[in-house]
Amino acid sequence: MNKMWLAALAAMLVLSGCETVSPGSLSRLGSLMGTDALSTDTIAAGLKEALRVGAERAATRLSQPGGYSMDPALKLLLPEQLEKVTGTLRKVGFGSYVDQFEARMNDAAEQAAARAVPVFADAVGGMTFADAKAILQGGDNAATEYFHEKTAARLREMYAPIVKAKMADVGAAQLYNSLMDKYNALPLTTKPDFSLESYVTDKALGGLFLKLGEMEKAIRTDPAAQTTALLKRVFGRQ
Repeated sequence: MNKMWLAALAAMLVLSGCETVSPGSLSRLGSLMGTDALSTDTIAAGLKEALRVGAERAATRLSQPGGYSMDPALKLLLPEQLEKVTGTLRKVGFGSYVDQFEARMNDAAEQAAARAVPVFADAVGGMTFADAKAILQGGDNAATEYFHEKTAARLREMYAPIVKAKMADVGAAQLYNSLMDKYNALPLTTKPDFSLESYVTDKALGGLFLKLGEMEKAIRTDPAAQTTALLKRVFGRQ
């Protein structure tokens, strides 16, 4: 834990909920940091700024062609629930359609990522000072983890329509329906109980949170990633 985080923790203990550092506390915190202490308001603002900037960078990175499909950790693969379906279709000569379907799922996730920034910004705006206090002792992606815990369900509701629209735009939904029609036309087959929209939404959001965690870690540890005055002030204090 660097000096900034130690000082922030000390501020919480000394102030017991006060919003700013009192004059008597400054000298004690200054001895920990070797410089002027930050108000806890500023620290909270810095955490929110890190999430805002990190979300923008994550969404921009993932919205590029190959943002999901070229990253082994993020690529959307054919879901397990469809293994029997896709395996059967490959055997009867529809393998190229299966491959196209997988590619278009990733296309949909990438295009949806470009629309993620306002969705994330809305959730970041709801982060409170109490939330910030709760993550000050965390690791390099503690803010992202806390953000995920508190907002994932609401973000999913907001993000699902975006994914649905992009799946239609890139033809993923249509291709999936076509594959299901071909599969159901085969003898002795039954359509699996599976929601394509839910699967792609969950995977797309999971990738965004993973990339957001990487961006937060960079902001915390790499001066080159601290691109705003507030980020430099809060996270540049080693």
